[in-house]
Amino acid sequence: MADIQSLAGAAARSLQQLTDNPQQRHRHRPAGKAARSLGWFGIGFGLVEVLAPRLVARAVGLRGLEPAVRLHGLREIAIGLGLLRAPDPSPWMWARVGGDVLDAATLSYGLCDGDRAMLRATGGLAAVAGIAALDVGCARALRQPQPAEARDYSGRSGLAQSPEQMRGKAREDFETPRDFVMPTALRPYLLH
Repeated sequence: MADIQSLAGAAARSLQQLTDNPQQRHRHRPAGKAARSLGWFGIGFGLVEVLAPRLVARAVGLRGLEPAVRLHGLREIAIGLGLLRAPDPSPWMWARVGGDVLDAATLSYGLCDGDRAMLRATGGLAAVAGIAALDVGCARALRQPQPAEARDYSGRSGLAQSPEQMRGKAREDFETPRDFVMPTALRPYLLH
């Protein structure tokens, strides 16, 4: 039992190293979190497509196209890993959108095969349309410029020292320029 737990722990650490990228720019933004979630979804669904292509093909009305389903699964896994590892996930999100177009084109093939296959393909197309909407929304949100972090200047006074220490400092080294024109009424108030 301890061997299984240590193996599972090692696998979890390897997976985290493979998928975690602290330099990812959008990591803490909602769109970045959505991109990571869609990456994990793509990896999971891709594994299902690779490991059980016949089941997936039957579910969406694509009997006989198991090799194509397996290739779609490999694409999902690759794009999912790209979303998790890339410093900028934006291009990978647009790759997901392109993959959704490929999925829709493949599913449209199932619309030609009888009533039952057509019904299943229609359900698959509806699911792809929903996921495509999420992918496009996330890709567009990642394209938005990251808002600048608001800085707090409330603790600053603009003075190099405390106001008491700064009082009178300007008069210590100030000299009135020779060519300074001053109204006669103000001459008695000349600093030097």
